[in-house]
Amino acid sequence: MFLDRDGTLNVKAPEGAYVTCPEDVVLLPGAAAALRRLNLAGIPALLVTNQRCIGRGLLTDAGYAAVAARLRDLLATAGARLDGEYVCPHEGGCACRKPLPGMLHRAAADRRGLRLHRCVLVGDAESDVAAAHAARAAAIRLGTPGTSTAAEAMVADLASAVDLVLDPLREL
Repeated sequence: MFLDRDGTLNVKAPEGAYVTCPEDVVLLPGAAAALRRLNLAGIPALLVTNQRCIGRGLLTDAGYAAVAARLRDLLATAGARLDGEYVCPHEGGCACRKPLPGMLHRAAADRRGLRLHRCVLVGDAESDVAAAHAARAAAIRLGTPGTSTAAEAMVADLASAVDLVLDPLREL
């Protein structure tokens, strides 16, 4: 399972702002427990996150590393972990920035046996959905049910997305 970061695992910064310091990392309710369920089920959880704030000079690589470490620490406290992290630091003009599938393709190249057509990307934006579909993966979008989306499913939160993925009778 691929996971977006801001708005999926942690609280998203206000429009036009970015999570740029470790103290700003606040997990969404139930996100760590949902991730822990994936971990216990043996499903790799890979972060795929656009971080244009790095390309804009609002966050250094070291600053990003501190934010990422805080996220990992908060998850670990709840018994959860990410199995890999892929970051696009660019503002645009690259193949890795969602809605393009570059981070997903890089993950598939890095991880033997990972088949994108058997993967799901969970995110809170339509660009996450587009990246999943461009990589031939399924998508679950987080948001208000009834919102227009090209995703295979729209659910309220990560826990609900994990419910769908772990349901043996459900096929996305």
